[in-house]
Amino acid sequence: MKKIIDAIKKDEAEFIAIRRDIHAHPEIGFEEQRTSDLIAEKLKSWGYEVHRGLAKTGVVGTLKVGSSDKIIGLRADIDALPIQENSGKEWSSKVPGKFHGCGHDGHTTILLAAAKYLAETKNFDGTLRVIFQPAEELLYGGKVMVDEGLFEKFPCDVIFGMHNMPGHKQGEFYFREGAMMASSDTIHIEIMGKGAHGAMPERGIDATIIACYIGTALQTIVSRNVSPFAQTVVTVGAIQSGDAPNVVNDFAIMKLSVRSLDKEARELMLQRITDIATKQAESFGATVDIKHINGSPVLVNDPEMTHFARDVAKHLVGEDKVHESVQFMGSEDFAFMLEHNPKGSYLIIGNGDEPGFCNVHNPGYDFNDECIVPAASYWAALTQKYLTK
Repeated sequence: MKKIIDAIKKDEAEFIAIRRDIHAHPEIGFEEQRTSDLIAEKLKSWGYEVHRGLAKTGVVGTLKVGSSDKIIGLRADIDALPIQENSGKEWSSKVPGKFHGCGHDGHTTILLAAAKYLAETKNFDGTLRVIFQPAEELLYGGKVMVDEGLFEKFPCDVIFGMHNMPGHKQGEFYFREGAMMASSDTIHIEIMGKGAHGAMPERGIDATIIACYIGTALQTIVSRNVSPFAQTVVTVGAIQSGDAPNVVNDFAIMKLSVRSLDKEARELMLQRITDIATKQAESFGATVDIKHINGSPVLVNDPEMTHFARDVAKHLVGEDKVHESVQFMGSEDFAFMLEHNPKGSYLIIGNGDEPGFCNVHNPGYDFNDECIVPAASYWAALTQKYLTK
């Protein structure tokens, strides 16, 4: 295991430069052309068979060694966020309003570093697939890749994904069996009332007031309909209705984020949102149109593969640097891949827990380059262990 770390460490400067180059040139979902070009060029130069075009900008590299029919898939996300960076780093984003605020530049670099090492050493027997997924943030590029035939075109016996996490010990690993990250659904509720002058409210049906009543009633779903043992969240993130103070508005829109770590609780919440919004509106004489904008499932790690993945980490970095992960109410696009191909696991590498650290999606965040070597070494060790000669 130490030989893997030492070998990848020799190329650390090269991959830090790649990571910072990607960081300086961020691209948001389904627009990652430059990033995809870089990935494809590197993989081809190392001898991978490269496929492009899944989910527009996705890249899949395949390397077969030996005669075994076993196949492992490793996935990294490649897109940036539509946020203005203010980290002040030399390699800060050169693109106004876009930056790698979640560390996907780091994830991409980690997988590239592992891919290079595995291509050079070929110390495995079987097939390695490195999957570079676009549009993880909000646009569900993972679902698009699956829907376009990712696992039919590129079968995998097992699949693994990794995310950095600020507030966790630098370069250490975190695992959890079962549900690890929440489902996420975006719901829009459009309320149609009847407009009137603010001085004569009795002549109208006030969509703004109805939205307030619905918003209050929605909070009873978690407190009264869902078991307290099922972690769930219903957030009314926006209520938009009118501009003038002396108008009874005929229209309002509510925008909701709904999250759960339990599949049944998720289904219950979605149904209760429909029931409550419809009946509340009817009680005022209004109507509603409820739109499910998008949704991702609960991310569920396979216990057997999580145990396997944890064991590899213990042998690589020592048992004292391997931990049980908490559950996260944040969601992750890798859930679509695990839903389709359940034999796999998603893990966390700590980005550092020094005082004053910036969390992901914060304008001051930056991926910690000290994580590249241990994380890439982990992907290499995991591949070699699963595809043991």
